Amino acid sequence: MNYKETIEYLYNSTPMFQKIGSKAYKEGLQNTYDLDAYFNHPHQNYKTIHIGGTNGKGSTSHSLASILQHSGYKVGLYTSPHLLDFRERIRVNGNPISEGFVIDFINNNKSFFEPLYPSFFELTTAMAFKYFEAEQVDVAVIEVGLGGRLDCTNIIQPDLSIITNIGLDHTQLLGNTLAQVAKEKAGIIKANTPVIIGETHIETASVFKEKAKELNAPILFAEDNPQVTLKGTKPAKQGGWIYDSLFPKDLYGEMAGIYQIKNTNTLLYAIEKLKELNYSISEQNIRDGFATVSKTTGLLGRWQKLAVQPTVICDTGHNVEGITEIVKQLEITPHKQLHIVFGMVNDKDILGVLHILPKEAIYYFTKPQIDRAVNEEELNQLAKEVGLNGTSYSSIEIALDEAKKQSEKEDLIFIGGSSFMVADLLSLLQAKKMQ
Repeated sequence: MNYKETIEYLYNSTPMFQKIGSKAYKEGLQNTYDLDAYFNHPHQNYKTIHIGGTNGKGSTSHSLASILQHSGYKVGLYTSPHLLDFRERIRVNGNPISEGFVIDFINNNKSFFEPLYPSFFELTTAMAFKYFEAEQVDVAVIEVGLGGRLDCTNIIQPDLSIITNIGLDHTQLLGNTLAQVAKEKAGIIKANTPVIIGETHIETASVFKEKAKELNAPILFAEDNPQVTLKGTKPAKQGGWIYDSLFPKDLYGEMAGIYQIKNTNTLLYAIEKLKELNYSISEQNIRDGFATVSKTTGLLGRWQKLAVQPTVICDTGHNVEGITEIVKQLEITPHKQLHIVFGMVNDKDILGVLHILPKEAIYYFTKPQIDRAVNEEELNQLAKEVGLNGTSYSSIEIALDEAKKQSEKEDLIFIGGSSFMVADLLSLLQAKKMQ
Protein backbone atom coordinates (compact mmCIF):
# COMPACT_ATOMS: atom_id res chain seq x y z
CA MET A 1 0.00 0.00 0.00
CA ASN A 2 1.13 3.55 -0.67
CA TYR A 3 0.57 6.35 1.88
CA LYS A 4 -2.89 7.31 0.60
CA GLU A 5 -4.04 3.69 0.61
CA THR A 6 -2.58 3.17 4.09
CA ILE A 7 -4.44 6.16 5.51
CA GLU A 8 -7.70 5.03 3.90
CA TYR A 9 -7.16 1.59 5.42
CA LEU A 10 -6.52 3.17 8.83
CA TYR A 11 -9.65 5.33 8.61
CA ASN A 12 -11.92 2.58 7.30
CA SER A 13 -10.77 -0.45 9.27
CA THR A 14 -10.73 1.08 12.75
CA PRO A 15 -13.57 2.82 14.62
CA MET A 16 -12.72 6.53 14.38
CA PHE A 17 -14.14 9.05 16.86
CA GLN A 18 -13.58 11.81 14.34
CA LYS A 19 -16.10 10.10 12.04
CA ILE A 20 -18.62 8.30 14.22
CA GLY A 21 -18.30 9.86 17.67
CA SER A 22 -18.91 7.89 20.87
CA LYS A 23 -19.41 4.60 19.00
CA ALA A 24 -15.65 4.62 18.43
CA TYR A 25 -14.93 4.92 22.15
CA LYS A 26 -13.76 1.65 23.70
CA GLU A 27 -14.19 1.14 27.43
CA GLY A 28 -11.04 -0.05 29.15
CA LEU A 29 -7.35 -0.18 28.27
CA GLN A 30 -6.84 -3.84 27.39
CA ASN A 31 -6.19 -3.21 23.71
CA THR A 32 -3.76 -0.47 24.65
CA TYR A 33 -1.87 -2.75 27.03
CA ASP A 34 -1.78 -5.53 24.42
CA LEU A 35 -0.41 -3.18 21.76
CA ASP A 36 2.09 -1.73 24.21
CA ALA A 37 3.38 -5.16 25.18
CA TYR A 38 3.63 -6.21 21.53
CA PHE A 39 5.77 -3.15 20.72
CA ASN A 40 7.85 -3.69 23.91
CA HIS A 41 6.71 -0.60 25.85
CA PRO A 42 8.43 2.05 23.72
CA HIS A 43 7.29 5.00 25.86
CA GLN A 44 9.55 3.76 28.66
CA ASN A 45 12.61 4.76 26.64
CA TYR A 46 12.12 8.54 26.84
CA LYS A 47 10.74 11.14 29.19
CA THR A 48 7.08 12.15 28.86
CA ILE A 49 4.84 15.02 29.92
CA HIS A 50 1.09 14.38 29.97
CA ILE A 51 -1.42 17.17 29.24
CA GLY A 52 -5.19 16.85 29.68
CA GLY A 53 -8.17 19.13 30.20
CA THR A 54 -11.33 20.20 28.43
CA ASN A 55 -9.97 23.23 26.56
CA GLY A 56 -6.47 24.54 25.88
CA LYS A 57 -4.62 21.23 26.07
CA GLY A 58 -3.65 21.39 22.39
CA SER A 59 -2.28 24.94 22.58
CA THR A 60 -0.52 24.11 25.84
CA SER A 61 1.03 20.98 24.35
CA HIS A 62 2.32 22.81 21.28
CA SER A 63 3.65 25.73 23.34
CA LEU A 64 5.48 23.48 25.77
CA ALA A 65 6.96 21.47 22.88
CA SER A 66 8.19 24.73 21.32
CA ILE A 67 9.88 25.81 24.54
CA LEU A 68 11.53 22.41 24.99
CA GLN A 69 12.76 22.42 21.38
CA HIS A 70 14.33 25.84 21.88
CA SER A 71 15.95 24.41 25.03
CA GLY A 72 17.84 21.91 22.87
CA TYR A 73 15.73 18.82 23.47
CA LYS A 74 14.61 16.47 20.72
CA VAL A 75 10.87 16.60 21.30
CA GLY A 76 8.05 14.28 20.31
CA LEU A 77 4.57 15.80 20.17
CA TYR A 78 1.36 13.77 20.04
CA THR A 79 -1.91 15.70 19.61
CA SER A 80 -5.37 15.27 18.10
CA PRO A 81 -7.35 15.75 15.98
CA HIS A 82 -5.50 16.66 12.80
CA LEU A 83 -6.76 19.39 10.50
CA LEU A 84 -5.15 18.73 7.11
CA ASP A 85 -3.10 15.54 7.26
CA PHE A 86 -3.02 12.56 9.63
CA ARG A 87 0.73 13.09 10.07
CA GLU A 88 0.09 16.31 12.04
CA ARG A 89 -0.81 14.16 15.05
CA ILE A 90 2.70 12.78 15.48
CA ARG A 91 5.68 15.15 15.24
CA VAL A 92 9.33 15.22 16.17
CA ASN A 93 10.84 18.70 16.51
CA GLY A 94 7.87 20.02 14.57
CA ASN A 95 8.27 17.65 11.64
CA PRO A 96 5.34 15.30 10.95
CA ILE A 97 5.87 11.55 11.09
CA SER A 98 7.24 10.25 7.80
CA GLU A 99 4.89 8.65 5.30
CA GLY A 100 7.23 5.67 5.14
CA PHE A 101 6.95 4.98 8.86
CA VAL A 102 3.13 5.11 8.71
CA ILE A 103 3.09 2.68 5.77
CA ASP A 104 5.54 0.24 7.36
CA PHE A 105 3.87 0.38 10.77
CA ILE A 106 0.52 -0.66 9.33
CA ASN A 107 1.81 -3.18 6.78
CA ASN A 108 4.24 -4.90 9.14
CA ASN A 109 1.87 -5.25 12.09
CA LYS A 110 -1.57 -5.89 10.59
CA SER A 111 -1.51 -9.57 11.43
CA PHE A 112 -1.21 -8.70 15.13
CA PHE A 113 -3.61 -5.81 15.53
CA GLU A 114 -6.42 -6.81 13.18
CA PRO A 115 -7.71 -9.57 15.50
CA LEU A 116 -7.73 -7.01 18.37
CA TYR A 117 -9.95 -4.68 16.34
CA PRO A 118 -8.41 -1.60 17.99
CA SER A 119 -9.92 1.85 17.69
CA PHE A 120 -8.29 4.45 15.44
CA PHE A 121 -6.93 6.28 18.48
CA GLU A 122 -5.58 3.14 20.13
CA LEU A 123 -3.64 2.25 17.01
CA THR A 124 -2.46 5.82 16.40
CA THR A 125 -1.21 6.13 19.98
CA ALA A 126 0.80 2.93 19.62
CA MET A 127 2.24 4.30 16.37
CA ALA A 128 3.21 7.57 18.04
CA PHE A 129 4.95 5.89 20.96
CA LYS A 130 6.87 3.58 18.62
CA TYR A 131 7.87 6.44 16.31
CA PHE A 132 9.21 8.51 19.19
CA GLU A 133 11.33 5.54 20.25
CA ALA A 134 12.62 5.06 16.70
CA GLU A 135 13.51 8.76 16.50
CA GLN A 136 15.23 8.60 19.90
CA VAL A 137 13.46 11.65 21.30
CA ASP A 138 14.56 13.07 24.65
CA VAL A 139 11.04 13.89 25.78
CA ALA A 140 7.53 13.51 24.35
CA VAL A 141 4.66 15.88 25.08
CA ILE A 142 1.53 13.73 25.06
CA GLU A 143 -1.93 15.27 24.78
CA VAL A 144 -4.80 13.26 26.23
CA GLY A 145 -7.33 12.24 23.58
CA LEU A 146 -10.55 12.00 25.60
CA GLY A 147 -11.04 12.19 29.35
CA GLY A 148 -7.98 10.81 31.05
CA ARG A 149 -8.58 7.83 33.30
CA LEU A 150 -9.40 5.46 30.43
CA ASP A 151 -7.63 7.33 27.63
CA CYS A 152 -5.10 5.11 25.92
CA THR A 153 -2.32 7.68 26.44
CA ASN A 154 -2.68 7.01 30.19
CA ILE A 155 -0.24 4.10 30.23
CA ILE A 156 2.72 6.48 30.37
CA GLN A 157 4.59 7.38 33.57
CA PRO A 158 5.26 11.08 32.97
CA ASP A 159 7.63 13.46 34.71
CA LEU A 160 4.77 15.95 35.01
CA SER A 161 1.01 15.93 34.51
CA ILE A 162 -0.91 19.08 33.52
CA ILE A 163 -4.70 19.51 33.57
CA THR A 164 -5.63 22.81 31.95
CA ASN A 165 -9.29 23.14 33.00
CA ILE A 166 -12.62 21.33 33.31
CA GLY A 167 -15.77 21.94 31.28
CA LEU A 168 -18.81 19.98 30.17
CA ASP A 169 -17.79 18.26 26.96
CA HIS A 170 -18.30 14.66 25.80
CA THR A 171 -20.83 14.39 28.63
CA GLN A 172 -22.24 11.14 27.23
CA LEU A 173 -18.89 9.53 28.05
CA LEU A 174 -17.39 11.60 30.86
CA GLY A 175 -20.39 12.59 32.98
CA ASN A 176 -22.96 15.36 33.28
CA THR A 177 -21.39 17.34 36.13
CA LEU A 178 -18.08 19.14 36.44
CA ALA A 179 -17.15 16.87 39.35
CA GLN A 180 -17.76 13.75 37.25
CA VAL A 181 -15.69 15.13 34.36
CA ALA A 182 -12.93 16.16 36.78
CA LYS A 183 -12.79 12.62 38.15
CA GLU A 184 -12.11 11.30 34.64
CA LYS A 185 -9.53 13.99 33.90
CA ALA A 186 -7.86 13.41 37.29
CA GLY A 187 -7.14 9.88 36.11
CA ILE A 188 -3.86 11.11 34.59
CA ILE A 189 -2.50 12.00 38.04
CA LYS A 190 0.22 9.47 38.88
CA ALA A 191 1.77 8.33 42.14
CA ASN A 192 4.53 10.63 43.42
CA THR A 193 4.35 12.65 40.18
CA PRO A 194 3.73 16.41 40.29
CA VAL A 195 0.53 17.71 38.72
CA ILE A 196 -0.36 21.27 37.76
CA ILE A 197 -4.00 22.34 37.54
CA GLY A 198 -4.62 25.40 35.37
CA GLU A 199 -8.17 26.36 36.38
CA THR A 200 -10.66 24.95 38.84
CA HIS A 201 -14.26 25.37 39.97
CA ILE A 202 -15.71 24.80 43.44
CA GLU A 203 -16.91 21.42 42.17
CA THR A 204 -13.55 20.29 40.80
CA ALA A 205 -10.82 21.49 43.17
CA SER A 206 -11.67 18.92 45.86
CA VAL A 207 -11.66 16.12 43.26
CA PHE A 208 -8.10 16.95 42.26
CA LYS A 209 -6.92 17.43 45.84
CA GLU A 210 -8.33 14.06 46.93
CA LYS A 211 -6.80 12.20 43.97
CA ALA A 212 -3.41 13.85 44.48
CA LYS A 213 -3.47 13.05 48.20
CA GLU A 214 -4.39 9.43 47.50
CA LEU A 215 -1.38 9.08 45.17
CA ASN A 216 1.03 11.28 47.13
CA ALA A 217 1.30 13.49 44.05
CA PRO A 218 2.50 17.08 44.67
CA ILE A 219 -0.27 19.34 43.35
CA LEU A 220 -0.12 23.00 42.36
CA PHE A 221 -3.03 25.22 41.34
CA ALA A 222 -1.74 27.77 38.83
CA GLU A 223 -4.60 30.22 39.34
CA ASP A 224 -3.91 30.62 43.08
CA ASN A 225 -0.81 32.78 42.54
CA PRO A 226 -0.99 34.01 38.93
CA GLN A 227 2.26 34.43 37.01
CA VAL A 228 0.35 36.47 34.40
CA THR A 229 -2.21 39.22 35.00
CA LEU A 230 -5.11 39.80 32.64
CA LYS A 231 -5.30 43.49 33.48
CA GLY A 232 -1.71 44.28 32.49
CA THR A 233 -1.50 42.01 29.43
CA LYS A 234 -1.78 43.92 26.15
CA PRO A 235 -2.22 42.95 22.48
CA ALA A 236 1.06 43.06 20.56
CA LYS A 237 1.26 45.13 17.37
CA GLN A 238 2.40 42.11 15.36
CA GLY A 239 -0.41 39.96 16.81
CA GLY A 240 -0.41 37.88 19.95
CA TRP A 241 0.20 39.28 23.42
CA ILE A 242 2.73 41.09 25.56
CA TYR A 243 2.09 39.32 28.85
CA ASP A 244 2.24 41.13 32.16
CA SER A 245 4.25 38.26 33.61
CA LEU A 246 6.42 37.89 36.69
CA PHE A 247 9.13 35.92 34.85
CA PRO A 248 10.12 36.42 32.15
CA LYS A 249 8.99 40.05 32.30
CA ASP A 250 6.95 41.40 29.37
CA LEU A 251 6.86 38.00 27.68
CA TYR A 252 5.75 38.03 24.03
CA GLY A 253 3.49 35.20 22.90
CA GLU A 254 2.56 34.90 19.23
CA MET A 255 -0.71 33.02 19.81
CA ALA A 256 -3.50 35.55 19.69
CA GLY A 257 -6.56 34.03 21.37
CA ILE A 258 -7.54 35.70 24.63
CA TYR A 259 -7.72 32.23 26.20
CA GLN A 260 -3.94 31.94 25.71
CA ILE A 261 -3.50 34.19 28.75
CA LYS A 262 -4.80 31.38 30.99
CA ASN A 263 -2.77 28.78 29.10
CA THR A 264 0.37 30.89 29.53
CA ASN A 265 -0.15 31.16 33.28
CA THR A 266 -0.37 27.36 33.46
CA LEU A 267 2.69 26.95 31.24
CA LEU A 268 4.89 29.25 33.31
CA TYR A 269 4.16 27.13 36.37
CA ALA A 270 4.88 23.98 34.34
CA ILE A 271 8.24 25.37 33.22
CA GLU A 272 9.27 26.14 36.80
CA LYS A 273 8.31 22.63 37.88
CA LEU A 274 10.28 21.09 34.97
CA LYS A 275 13.32 23.13 35.97
CA GLU A 276 12.98 21.68 39.49
CA LEU A 277 13.01 18.26 37.78
CA ASN A 278 16.39 19.15 36.19
CA TYR A 279 15.14 20.18 32.76
CA SER A 280 17.50 22.81 31.38
CA ILE A 281 15.32 25.74 30.27
CA SER A 282 16.68 29.30 30.13
CA GLU A 283 14.82 32.60 30.03
CA GLN A 284 15.75 32.99 26.35
CA ASN A 285 14.46 29.48 25.61
CA ILE A 286 11.10 30.49 27.13
CA ARG A 287 10.96 33.72 25.12
CA ASP A 288 11.90 31.98 21.87
CA GLY A 289 9.42 29.18 22.50
CA PHE A 290 6.46 31.45 23.15
CA ALA A 291 7.32 33.69 20.19
CA THR A 292 7.44 30.92 17.57
CA VAL A 293 4.91 28.21 18.51
CA SER A 294 3.29 27.94 15.07
CA LYS A 295 6.58 27.89 13.16
CA THR A 296 8.30 25.55 15.60
CA THR A 297 5.51 22.97 16.00
CA GLY A 298 3.20 23.47 13.02
CA LEU A 299 0.18 24.49 15.10
CA LEU A 300 -2.92 25.51 13.10
CA GLY A 301 -6.39 26.77 13.80
CA ARG A 302 -6.00 28.72 17.05
CA TRP A 303 -7.33 32.22 16.41
CA GLN A 304 -5.62 31.97 13.04
CA LYS A 305 -5.78 35.07 10.84
CA LEU A 306 -6.28 34.07 7.21
CA ALA A 307 -6.90 37.40 5.45
CA VAL A 308 -7.34 41.14 5.90
CA GLN A 309 -9.81 43.66 4.40
CA PRO A 310 -12.02 42.05 5.51
CA THR A 311 -10.29 40.30 8.38
CA VAL A 312 -10.89 36.53 8.26
CA ILE A 313 -10.17 34.47 11.37
CA CYS A 314 -10.82 30.83 12.31
CA ASP A 315 -10.63 28.98 15.60
CA THR A 316 -11.19 25.36 16.65
CA GLY A 317 -13.12 26.17 19.87
CA HIS A 318 -16.16 23.90 19.89
CA ASN A 319 -17.86 23.77 23.31
CA VAL A 320 -19.50 26.26 25.67
CA GLU A 321 -16.27 27.13 27.48
CA GLY A 322 -14.26 27.44 24.27
CA ILE A 323 -16.88 29.51 22.46
CA THR A 324 -17.23 31.78 25.52
CA GLU A 325 -13.57 32.72 25.16
CA ILE A 326 -13.97 33.23 21.42
CA VAL A 327 -16.91 35.60 21.99
CA LYS A 328 -14.72 37.64 24.38
CA GLN A 329 -12.07 37.82 21.66
CA LEU A 330 -14.59 38.88 19.01
CA GLU A 331 -15.73 41.72 21.27
CA ILE A 332 -12.23 43.23 21.45
CA THR A 333 -11.26 42.62 17.82
CA PRO A 334 -11.83 45.81 15.77
CA HIS A 335 -14.60 45.52 13.17
CA LYS A 336 -17.52 47.36 11.65
CA GLN A 337 -19.83 44.38 11.10
CA LEU A 338 -19.32 40.85 12.39
CA HIS A 339 -20.04 37.91 10.06
CA ILE A 340 -19.94 34.35 11.48
CA VAL A 341 -19.70 31.22 9.35
CA PHE A 342 -20.77 28.53 11.77
CA GLY A 343 -21.26 24.77 11.96
CA MET A 344 -21.30 22.14 14.71
CA VAL A 345 -21.30 18.40 15.35
CA ASN A 346 -24.09 16.60 17.12
CA ASP A 347 -22.41 15.54 20.37
CA LYS A 348 -22.02 19.11 21.66
CA ASP A 349 -24.29 21.35 23.75
CA ILE A 350 -25.69 23.06 20.66
CA LEU A 351 -28.24 25.26 22.39
CA GLY A 352 -25.74 26.16 25.10
CA VAL A 353 -23.31 27.40 22.44
CA LEU A 354 -25.97 29.23 20.42
CA HIS A 355 -27.18 31.10 23.51
CA ILE A 356 -23.79 32.77 24.05
CA LEU A 357 -23.11 33.79 20.43
CA PRO A 358 -23.35 37.54 19.68
CA LYS A 359 -26.83 38.62 18.56
CA GLU A 360 -25.55 41.48 16.37
CA ALA A 361 -23.63 39.21 13.98
CA ILE A 362 -24.83 38.08 10.55
CA TYR A 363 -24.76 34.27 10.45
CA TYR A 364 -23.98 31.85 7.64
CA PHE A 365 -24.95 28.41 8.94
CA THR A 366 -23.30 25.44 7.31
CA LYS A 367 -21.78 22.09 8.28
CA PRO A 368 -18.45 20.26 8.28
CA GLN A 369 -18.18 17.31 5.92
CA ILE A 370 -18.45 14.51 8.47
CA ASP A 371 -21.29 12.18 9.42
CA ARG A 372 -21.68 13.76 12.87
CA ALA A 373 -22.36 17.22 11.47
CA VAL A 374 -25.56 19.02 12.43
CA ASN A 375 -27.63 19.80 9.34
CA GLU A 376 -27.36 23.50 8.46
CA GLU A 377 -31.14 23.95 8.27
CA GLU A 378 -31.61 22.42 11.71
CA LEU A 379 -28.83 24.60 13.12
CA ASN A 380 -30.38 27.70 11.56
CA GLN A 381 -33.78 26.87 13.07
CA LEU A 382 -32.30 26.37 16.54
CA ALA A 383 -30.39 29.63 16.17
CA LYS A 384 -33.55 31.56 15.26
CA GLU A 385 -35.17 30.31 18.45
CA VAL A 386 -32.45 32.05 20.50
CA GLY A 387 -32.48 35.27 18.48
CA LEU A 388 -29.70 34.74 15.95
CA ASN A 389 -30.33 35.78 12.34
CA GLY A 390 -28.78 34.05 9.39
CA THR A 391 -29.09 31.91 6.28
CA SER A 392 -28.26 28.26 5.61
CA TYR A 393 -25.61 27.10 3.13
CA SER A 394 -24.77 23.57 2.07
CA SER A 395 -20.99 23.94 2.36
CA ILE A 396 -18.33 26.06 3.99
CA GLU A 397 -17.11 27.19 0.59
CA ILE A 398 -20.51 28.61 -0.40
CA ALA A 399 -21.06 30.13 3.05
CA LEU A 400 -17.65 31.82 3.12
CA ASP A 401 -18.04 33.15 -0.43
CA GLU A 402 -21.36 34.70 0.56
CA ALA A 403 -19.89 36.20 3.73
CA LYS A 404 -17.12 37.80 1.67
CA LYS A 405 -19.65 39.20 -0.82
CA GLN A 406 -21.62 40.83 1.99
CA SER A 407 -18.56 42.18 3.83
CA GLU A 408 -16.87 45.56 3.64
CA LYS A 409 -13.13 46.05 4.19
CA GLU A 410 -13.60 47.00 7.85
CA ASP A 411 -15.68 43.92 8.65
CA LEU A 412 -14.66 40.73 10.46
CA ILE A 413 -15.48 37.22 9.26
CA PHE A 414 -15.14 34.43 11.82
CA ILE A 415 -15.32 30.73 10.91
CA GLY A 416 -15.77 28.14 13.65
CA GLY A 417 -18.02 26.03 15.84
CA SER A 418 -16.04 22.81 15.37
CA SER A 419 -12.50 21.57 14.75
CA PHE A 420 -13.92 19.94 11.64
CA MET A 421 -15.18 23.28 10.33
CA VAL A 422 -11.62 24.60 10.57
CA ALA A 423 -10.23 21.42 9.01
CA ASP A 424 -12.57 21.76 6.02
CA LEU A 425 -11.78 25.45 5.71
CA LEU A 426 -8.01 24.96 5.71
CA SER A 427 -8.32 22.07 3.25
CA LEU A 428 -10.39 24.31 0.97
CA LEU A 429 -7.86 27.14 1.13
CA GLN A 430 -4.99 24.74 0.50
CA ALA A 431 -6.75 23.27 -2.54
CA LYS A 432 -7.41 26.75 -3.97
CA LYS A 433 -3.77 27.70 -3.45
CA MET A 434 -2.67 24.64 -5.41
CA GLN A 435 -4.93 25.43 -8.40
